[in-house]
Amino acid sequence: MKAAIIESVGKAVVGDVPDPIPGPRDVVVEVAACGLCGTDLHILQGEFAPTLPVVPGHEFAGEVVALGSDVRTLAVGDRVAVDPSLHCHECRYCRNGRGNLCERWAAIGVTTAGGAAQYAVAPAANCVRLPDHVRTQDAALIEPLSCAVRGYDVLRSRLGAHVLIYGSGTMGLMMLELAKRTGAAGVDVVDLNADRLATARRLGVSGSAAGADELDRPQGWDVVIDATGNAAAIQDGLERVAKAGTFLQFGVADYATRVKIDPYRIYNQEITITGSMAVLHSYERAAELFAAGVLDPDVFISDRLPLTEYPQALDRFAAGVGRKIVVVP
Repeated sequence: MKAAIIESVGKAVVGDVPDPIPGPRDVVVEVAACGLCGTDLHILQGEFAPTLPVVPGHEFAGEVVALGSDVRTLAVGDRVAVDPSLHCHECRYCRNGRGNLCERWAAIGVTTAGGAAQYAVAPAANCVRLPDHVRTQDAALIEPLSCAVRGYDVLRSRLGAHVLIYGSGTMGLMMLELAKRTGAAGVDVVDLNADRLATARRLGVSGSAAGADELDRPQGWDVVIDATGNAAAIQDGLERVAKAGTFLQFGVADYATRVKIDPYRIYNQEITITGSMAVLHSYERAAELFAAGVLDPDVFISDRLPLTEYPQALDRFAAGVGRKIVVVP
């Protein structure tokens, strides 16, 4: 079968790989669409994936075409979205219900072959059936949405909060949509990318600008979310948190990224700095929110490219062009 392959640091190709074989509790999914993500760029840079080569793609959905011998919960022909999380269920973090921090953390499309291919293997337990009205190709958005839902679990936002989001790419826009639905009094978005910022305004924001200084809130924001992973954005965001406010590091930064904090201000103003790592007990809820229409796929998905153009799709994504880019086998 055809698949995208990150062969080595900086090199992505499309080639032939063996057809997947399901284990007893696995299914084979014929992939309908696979989304690109910042994590894929990190893998290309030699981060996250423990070994290369690897078939990337952790945001995907498709149709079940083969079942393992012990699978009873799914049938051939079921349309599913796939949670890529692979937890060991044995370490102290898994036993404490924090599988996203698993000591042997793994994920489809990161540590094992993923959905940037014609077919992919997944545990049946990781598959969520799609309702009839949800288009399979759109359901690749469920995985990033589940990460955003996890972010809001961490935030435990209060009603009436003023929220500032750095970045209006896919994840920033998802955080915007969730902020609007979790009782925010106002949501402002900062981005240097004018096209993406225009999409944020289309979805409805209280304010939008290329920099926070252009927004009229000198007292700061109750919640500041970085959805960029960019050091300059993170540094600026840390300075914009109001007293008793929270800064959420949601964007994935490079390993070497460093910023400075002001310990006295954190103490004196009771500022919380926290992070949100991937998916945790949030995939099914994201699937339900998606089915209920929390996102408009036609707004979020800007490009649908053939799998054969995966390297070019990565380049397009890295250049900040468009919003969510998906490849279609």
